[in-house]
Amino acid sequence: MISYSSLTSMSAFKPASFWIEHLNLVPHVEGGYYRETYRSADTLQAYSLPLSFGTERVMSTAIYFLLEGKSFSALHRIKSDELWHFYAGHPLSIYVLNGEVKPTEIRLGNDPEKGEVFQAVVKAGSWFGSAVHNPVSYGIPPYSLVGCTVAPGFDFRDFEMGEREQLIQTYPQHETLIKNLTR
Repeated sequence: MISYSSLTSMSAFKPASFWIEHLNLVPHVEGGYYRETYRSADTLQAYSLPLSFGTERVMSTAIYFLLEGKSFSALHRIKSDELWHFYAGHPLSIYVLNGEVKPTEIRLGNDPEKGEVFQAVVKAGSWFGSAVHNPVSYGIPPYSLVGCTVAPGFDFRDFEMGEREQLIQTYPQHETLIKNLTR
């Protein structure tokens, strides 16, 4: 039997509050907590980017991102590819809306036998949101600590929060998920 005290002594099983404090995470507009850890000093000129960007962007950015308990990252989309990385805690489910009967579920985590991966990409322009996957807490409130790398770099001008009714009209087959991942 694994005890809470033995789990909390392992860095991967520190409580969410530890990571929020030690990584200086702050609330994110889509839900959860984050902190930017990297912003490239180099930029990509507008002429080298798709027209939808309009102006120059930094080459790349990276953040820490943490979701805890029943909180979720609301459905949103950005103009760049986003590479997700798993660090600690419980697996994270990333849901990507598509025209299929079921949304694509990417499960970040450290157990490949359960279909979990350490890294995954959400393609530019995709509607997506995330939540802690079916947590088993062993006494520790559930959370997922992940990272996101974006190229061209993240800019809030490229961020669009999903609107529930509009998404349901576009993806009626995903109505339940949309209601669960929108505010």
